[in-house]
Formats: sequence, structure tokens, C-alpha cells
Amino acid sequence: MSDSGHSQPGLYGPDRRRRWNRDKELGPPGGPQSLSGPGRERDYGPWDRERREPVEEPVGSVMQKTPIILAKPPAERSKLAPAPAPAPPATAPSPMEKPIVLMKSREEGKGPVEGAAQLPTAAAKGEKEGQRPTQPVYQIQNRGMGSAASSSTMDPVVGQAKLLAPEKMKHSIKLVDDQMNWCDSAIEYLLDQTDVLVVGVLGLQGTGKSMLMSLLSANQPEEDQRAYVFRTQSQEIKERGGNQTSGIDFFITQERIIFLDTQPILSPSILDHLINNDRKLPPEYNLPHTYVEMQSLQIAAFLFTVCHVVIVVQDWFTDLSLYRFLQTAEMVKPSTPSPSHESTGSSGTDEGTEYYPHVVFLQNKAKRENFCPRNLKQMHMVIDKIMMHSHLKYKGTLSMLECNIFPGLPYDYLDTEVNLFLLPFADSDADDTFPRAAPGGGPLFSLLPGYKGHPSFQSLMAKLRSQIMSMARPQLSHTILTEKNWFHYAARIWDGVKKSSALSEYSRLLA
Repeated sequence: MSDSGHSQPGLYGPDRRRRWNRDKELGPPGGPQSLSGPGRERDYGPWDRERREPVEEPVGSVMQKTPIILAKPPAERSKLAPAPAPAPPATAPSPMEKPIVLMKSREEGKGPVEGAAQLPTAAAKGEKEGQRPTQPVYQIQNRGMGSAASSSTMDPVVGQAKLLAPEKMKHSIKLVDDQMNWCDSAIEYLLDQTDVLVVGVLGLQGTGKSMLMSLLSANQPEEDQRAYVFRTQSQEIKERGGNQTSGIDFFITQERIIFLDTQPILSPSILDHLINNDRKLPPEYNLPHTYVEMQSLQIAAFLFTVCHVVIVVQDWFTDLSLYRFLQTAEMVKPSTPSPSHESTGSSGTDEGTEYYPHVVFLQNKAKRENFCPRNLKQMHMVIDKIMMHSHLKYKGTLSMLECNIFPGLPYDYLDTEVNLFLLPFADSDADDTFPRAAPGGGPLFSLLPGYKGHPSFQSLMAKLRSQIMSMARPQLSHTILTEKNWFHYAARIWDGVKKSSALSEYSRLLA
């Protein structure tokens, strides 16, 4: 028995007791294992070498792995996604507290409890996807900004009101009153859109300017003239030789077309009103007739600057003083403002930068002989000779031949076709022009329409309206103007016209 005991010293004796004590203190890494058996040395040996070869590490190193997973060390984070970090707090926080500091500094309007509750989930999600732990903070910040923006948006009722079109105009309003002062009431009917056409009218007294603008804008010939948007002359005003329109009247249609009706140019009734009522003239004018002419020039120069189309109405062919007046108004027209909004002292020298509107000569109350092709050709030739030196666009934008008014004439019948349009009397359709079989009898041909030498007033008015509406809309200034911008631009032009040095010098020469 002693021999067997000496042959196995490792199983009994001091070595065995030392190993037994050490097993009790540390224990195997894989859990409790058997101390005897054939596999004990194989399982116990590697664990023993692992504990003996390195220097025994402190127990705290195992506990530091958890914060490394949630927030990586600064050196490793700088390699993956460098990003500016917020200012460090006064006391160095642990890796678990740094995202909480970011949450508090970036998230506004939320309590610290809510931010602290959301952070671990966001940080764990970012770590699983291989992103920076602070990435969800920016996402939360963007969501916060979105919610703040949505909460600060306008009221739905206000937003819907801004999208709706302005109230439809039922009658014209004043843009310039009878004292030649600017009125601001038209701005309420304008929008912030650029597709707008501005049409103005000029003419002598009693030529039918207001009726023409009413029929072009919103009315029909068969309607009562008292319902027109631009008030026409009543029978009483016609009998005493007065004028209906004073200053400039404004009207805009639902198709975004602005119509400007003006008082008659060189009006004798306005001059008579100044003389008989002893109205005080502005200090720069000494004579009433000079003031009336300067008023007309101011209106014409204003229309030549702010309108796309200017219709010149006359009721007989032709008045040379009218063309002389148009050329004078073109001469004193204010120059187009430069893009830098500088003074118009030297910018008007370059004719290439100046704006000039389309001018349409409307022969109102035309007779049957005016529609004769030979007379029509002579009228075109006369207007072309008179306006040949003008910069106004008086030809090339309107044609009566294309309206099928003269079906037998070729398009090249007129050598130089100017913007001339003829309108007969408005009540000519009611006239009985049929030959009668006997005095007091009925028409000779009751089933055939009477020959008048021209189409009806309604058909010609519709053709004129279609050609006016389809005209080009060039830029009035060097920048594209919306409706509201046009209003402010027109107000500035009107103020410049009233203070124009060229008009003041011309008025001094007249006196």
C-alpha cells in the first residue's frame, strides 16, 4: 500500500491539497467540473495556463465592456465618422452621459426626462446599424423643427383666402382722380402673377372711348349702356357738351386684363369747366388751356410707358392735330428705368433699351364708304406716312384682312398695313336699309339680309376683341412685373411724369 502511495504523488499529499484549495477559490471558467476522471487534466490544464500566462487582470476590466458598446472611445469614433462635438461640460461625463448632454442641448421644448428616455433606444439602434450613437439626435432635432414649422404655419382659412382670386369687379374705380392725384384702391384687386395685359385708350371728346372699353372688357352690345363698367355719356351730358370720364379709370377682368379709360385729350369741356368755375391752377401753370394740354400730355406719356396696347380712337378720318399730339407725347415720354433703379438722366439716350407700346388706330362710327378696299388702302398709306418716324409699334400686330372682313382681297393687297381697325355705328344693325316695294310697305326681300357694305357691329367687335387679347405682352421694364408690381411701377411712373423736367420745359415754351 505504501508502494502504491509513493507511485502516485500527485493524487495524495501536499501538491494535491494545494491544488484543491486553489480550485475552491477560483473555480474553472466553464462552471463546476469533476475533480477526478480521465478528462480532468485535459479540461483543467488549458484553463490553468490561461490564468497563469498573463498577468492577472483586474476584475474591473470586464465591467468596462458594457459602456464601450453603447458609446465607443473618442479615438475610434473619430476614425469612423468625424463630426463636430458640442462643448464639453464642466465635469467629464461618462460615455453613457455624453449622448444625454447632446439631447438636452439640441432638443428644445422637451423635458430632460423625455430626452433621457428616448436616448438609450436611439443609441442602441445606431450601434446596431453601425452608425454614430448621436445620429438619432439629429433625426429628433429635424423632427422637432418640422413640428415647430408646422405649428407656426398660417391658419388654413387664411391660406385658402390667399389662394382664392380677388373679388370680381362690377364697375370701374379711379386710378387717377380729377385732380390728377394717384389712388391706391386698385391694389386690392391685383394678384402676384405675371400673365397680365394692360390696355389703355386715348381719344378726343365724344369719340366713344368708354363704350369701346366696356365692350372689350365685360359687356355686350345688346346690354343697357347704364350697366357698362365704364360710364358712358348720358343724354344730358351730350346735350350740354360735357365729358363723362375724368382722370383715369381702372378695371381688371377675370382673365387678368387691365383696362384704363382716360378723360378726353385736349377737351374743350374741361377747359370750359376751369374757366367758368374759377378753379385755381397749379402754380407752374399760368393759363387754363396750357394746363389742359399738359394734363393730356401727362396721361398720354403715362399710357405709353405702362401699357402693352394703346388704342387711339377717332370718329372721322383724319385729324392731323391728333397725330401731332401723339408725337409730342412720345417725345416727353419718361425713359424706361434702368435695372439699377438709377436716375433716368442718361438711360434714355439708348433707344434699344426704351419701351414702346403697340398702338392701334380705331376708326369708330365708320361709314359704308370707309369699308371700300380702295379707301381702306389710302387710309393705311396716310397713317404710315404720318407715323413713319415714330418709335411706337403702329403696324405689324393687327390686321383686318386676316379677319375675313374682305374675303375677296389677298393678304398682300395692302403694301404697308398699319394697326387700323374700322367699327360702324353701334346701332347700325337696327337701321332698315332694305329697299321698299312701296311707300309704307315692307321690305322687298324679307328673307335676305340687307347689304350694308360691312359685317355687323357685333361680329366686328368680337374680331377686334380677339385680336387685342392675342397681342404680345412684352416686358414693360427690365424685370418681369407681377400685377402688384405693375401697380407700384405705374405709381412711380405717374409721379415721375408729374415732375418731368421735359414737360415743365414744354409748358414754359407754350406760355
